Amino acid sequence: MGPARRSLGLIATTALVVAGAAASSDRTAQSGASAARALTIAGRHFELDGKPFQILSGEMHYARVPREYWRDRLQKARAMGLNTITTYVFWNLHEPRPGVFDFTGNLDVAEYVRTAQQEGLNVIIRPGPYVCSEWDLGGLPAWLLADRSIVLRSTDEKFLAAAERYLKRVGQELAPLQSTRGGPIIAVQVENEYGSFDNDKTYMQRVRDMIAASGLNEALLFTADGPGQLAAGTLPDLPAVVNFGPGGAERAFAALRAFRPDGPLMSGEYWAGWFDQWGAPHARTNGDQQTKEIDWMLGQGGSFNLYMFHGGTTFGFMNGANMDRSYKPQTSSYDYDAALDESGRPTSKYFTFRDAIVQHFPNLVLPEVPPTPPAIAVPRFELTESTPLWATLGQPIQSKKIKTMEEVGQSYGDILYRTHLTWPAGPAKTELVLTALHDYAVVFLNGQRIAVLDRRLGQDRMMLDVPAGPPATLDILVENTGRINFKKDLRQERKGITDTATIGGVDLSDWEIYPLPMTDAPSVRTTTTMSAGPAFYRGQFLVAAPSDTFLDMRGWDKGTVWVNGHPLGRFWSIGPQQTLYVPGPWLRRGANEVVVFDLGGSGARTLEGLTLPVLDEVHPPR
Repeated sequence: MGPARRSLGLIATTALVVAGAAASSDRTAQSGASAARALTIAGRHFELDGKPFQILSGEMHYARVPREYWRDRLQKARAMGLNTITTYVFWNLHEPRPGVFDFTGNLDVAEYVRTAQQEGLNVIIRPGPYVCSEWDLGGLPAWLLADRSIVLRSTDEKFLAAAERYLKRVGQELAPLQSTRGGPIIAVQVENEYGSFDNDKTYMQRVRDMIAASGLNEALLFTADGPGQLAAGTLPDLPAVVNFGPGGAERAFAALRAFRPDGPLMSGEYWAGWFDQWGAPHARTNGDQQTKEIDWMLGQGGSFNLYMFHGGTTFGFMNGANMDRSYKPQTSSYDYDAALDESGRPTSKYFTFRDAIVQHFPNLVLPEVPPTPPAIAVPRFELTESTPLWATLGQPIQSKKIKTMEEVGQSYGDILYRTHLTWPAGPAKTELVLTALHDYAVVFLNGQRIAVLDRRLGQDRMMLDVPAGPPATLDILVENTGRINFKKDLRQERKGITDTATIGGVDLSDWEIYPLPMTDAPSVRTTTTMSAGPAFYRGQFLVAAPSDTFLDMRGWDKGTVWVNGHPLGRFWSIGPQQTLYVPGPWLRRGANEVVVFDLGGSGARTLEGLTLPVLDEVHPPR
C-alpha cells in the first residue's frame, strides 16, 4: 500500500493520528476501547504500533450476512489466520431516500466493526461512495437517477453534494472506531477502482476531501485499482494497492512496484473465487492455485485481502449486473466459491489457506474452527393461498408520457405500465417496440399473456395483433432485474421502459403506471382456485428446531421470496441458482410463513427445504 517515504499526505495523516488520539482519550476510556494504535508505512512494509505488520485480510460484508451470524463468521476468519476483515459500506442501503438514513439491525455497521474487534480483528473500511461489489448500481442509491441530468461518479456538484451528505453520516458512525481512538479501523479506502471507470484527479481529490471531512482520515487512506489502471485511479499522496485474480500475483506486484518504487506490496482484492450470473454456470475456481499464490505473496512480505473470504447472500433486490456485450444480471447467491460457502461452512479452500498462513507464521496460535450446525430438511409443503397481481394494484399514476421507476419515486421491484389501444381501421398486426427496456417484460393484451421480452437476449420488440372492437388494454409488467454496477453504463441505468414505447412507429401515451416496489411481503388472500399468471402465493411449513435450510425453487418461473417477512432474494428457472438460502435465525420453532411472487404461471405450488444448495443447474429460458 503506497510509497515508502512519507508523502505530504502521510505526514498530515500522522499528525492527525496524534491529534486524534489525544482528543479522544476521554472517549476511549469511557468506552472501554483498546489503546490507540496507528497503521503507518515505513520503507517497504507496514507498521502497526511501530512494528512491521503484514495485513492478512478477508472481505466480508455485514449486509450479506445475517446479524446473528456476524460473530460466527468473524471467529472463523480469525481461526483461518486472518488478522483483518474488510467491508464495503453500502450507500443505497443506508440512505434509501434522500436525507433518510438507516444504521439499524443488519445495517448497524458500527456494531459489526465492534464485533470484529472483540474477535481480535482489525478492520478496513471501503465507504465508496461507489463500491461495485456485484451490488445494485455499485451501491449508489437509485433515487439519484430521478434527475436525468445528473452525472454519477463525477465532479457534477449534484452528485458530490449527495455523496458528501452520505459520507458525513458514515463518519458519525465509524470515525469513533478508528484505531487512533482505540477502535479496530486501521485503513479507509478512497472511492473504488476509479481507474477502471475514468481518469479524473479532481473527482478523486474531492472524494478524498469528503472522507477527511467526515473524520475518517485518522486511519490510513489508500486507493485500489487493477494493475493497468493504477495511473488513472490513484492520487499521488495516497498509498495504492492493486487488485487481481489467480495467476496475476507476480505481474500485479511487479506493476505496483514499477508504479510506486517504494512502499508495501498489497493485493487490495485477491479474487479467491468469482460471482455467478443468471443463465451461466456456477463459478468454480482453482483453490490449489489460489493457495500457492497466497503462499507466494506472504513469502514476498506482501499483504492481501481475500475477495471474498465469505460472500454470503445478496438478499432482496440488491444484486447488480454487468454489461459485457449484453446485459448480465447476477444471482442472489454470493457464494463466490469462497473459503466459507454461502451458509458459512468452511470449504476445502479454507483449510488450505489456513495451512499456508500457518506455514509463514509458525508461532501463530490459532483458535479452533467453530463448528457449523447442520442444515435441516423441510418436507415438501403446499402453498394453499394465492392472489393474482391484478388484485393487489392500487391507484395508478396518470402520465401522458412514459416514466421510469426512478421518476415515479421507486427504486426496486416491478412496475406495471397500462394503456389502451384503438385501431381505426379494425384489426391489425403491427410492431410494439420498447426502447431501452430495463430489464424483463411480460406483455399482456386484454389480460392474456402474449410475450416475454428479456434484455439479456437483446429483446425489445414483438409483433402485436390489435383486435377490432372496443379499445384493447395493453399491460407491460417490467421487472428491475438489477442495475449495472461496473463501468459507465451505470450512469444511464434507469429501470422500467426508460425511453419510449411505440406501435407502428407511433409513440404510445396516456399511461396508467402502477409502482410495485415489493418492499414488504404483501398479504395474500385465500382463494378456492389457484391464480394463473403473475401472482403471490402463501403457505406455511413447520420446523421443530430452527437451522439453515435451502428452499428448492425448481418448478417455479421467476420472482422473489419472503420467509417470515425476510426477503430472501430472487429465483429464476434458468439457473444456475435453483435454491434460496434461508438463515436459521430467521426461522421460528413451529409454523413459518413463506410468500412467493412468481411472474409466470409456472404451475408449481409446492416447496421443500434442502440441506445443501443447488447452485449449478442451468436451463434455457422458457
